[in-house]
Amino acid sequence: MRCALIIAPNWIGDALMAQPLFAVIKQLHPKIVLDAVASTWVAPVLARMPEIRKIYLTSLAHGKLQLWKRWQLACDLRKAAYSMAYVLPNSLKSGLILKFSGIPLRIGYTGESRYILLNVRHPNPLKSKRTSMVLYYAALAYAPGAKIPRDLPLPRLTTDWSESIRVSHRFNLNTDISLIVFCPGAEYGPAKRWPTQHFAALARMINHSFPYIQVIALGSLRDRTVAQAIAEDVPSIRNLCGKTSLDEACALITRASVVVTNDSGLMHVAAALQRPIVALYGSTDPRYTPPLSKLAKVQWLHLKCSPCFARECPLHHFNCLRELSVEQVFNDLYSILIANR
Repeated sequence: MRCALIIAPNWIGDALMAQPLFAVIKQLHPKIVLDAVASTWVAPVLARMPEIRKIYLTSLAHGKLQLWKRWQLACDLRKAAYSMAYVLPNSLKSGLILKFSGIPLRIGYTGESRYILLNVRHPNPLKSKRTSMVLYYAALAYAPGAKIPRDLPLPRLTTDWSESIRVSHRFNLNTDISLIVFCPGAEYGPAKRWPTQHFAALARMINHSFPYIQVIALGSLRDRTVAQAIAEDVPSIRNLCGKTSLDEACALITRASVVVTNDSGLMHVAAALQRPIVALYGSTDPRYTPPLSKLAKVQWLHLKCSPCFARECPLHHFNCLRELSVEQVFNDLYSILIANR
């Protein structure tokens, strides 16, 4: 039995956009077993991927070399005797782990002077132009320069309905009524966040048209302030940002009738859990990082200044999201709810 190792991306969304790569590796090598090295933040998502057998948890700090910790991890990997590894982050540090571990075949993109750390190096297309992140990762399953099939598998996370019910009860949510999830945050920055007053206005429209539906906000502790501003305007919203683990957030999203979300990690989670989505794009581009689901509706104004891919609006007006009207978003949400009645 051949065993291969994945050095996973450090962002939830990227990890999910990399899942088609894992599926393709399994298709090309049916007897191969895939394990992963992942941060404690990303690991819960990888644990729900059927392609991944085992996960090595890391607590490596962003931007720090931490050679001793990397050496210790590499010693564990050396014992497992992996025949090949795919390194998905483009950092020099991620390549060091593979070099220390003695894995003979080390595959990844050229970057950060990693010439001696990788021995199958793909030219990095992100150096010259934007490209689909799904295709970007999937290319690593093939020889450098090979043509990549366009009909790649979609990300899929395993679900457990009983877990969803248990988590709902833990947070005193009524499991007899439908649930709508707002994901108002975005780790990258304000230029990816639909205004809080728009989320609040959307909640009021939901309450008026669907008074029997419960609305909750999910996200990390950093999103709590943003969600609190919405909840203070519309007290019926439950602000659970920062109160759930990622596993618990996945369990609650599994129950959602609709997820209204910025371009964020939880957007990709909802897509992989096959929930209906209304995805809101501003500074980023859904052609490169779309929600990978046939159940997703994307709202993007595509203004002249968008996409800028900036954390903050360079023009200080945030028009790409501010001018995305509540009515547009509600119309998508309404059509989803009516279609699924």
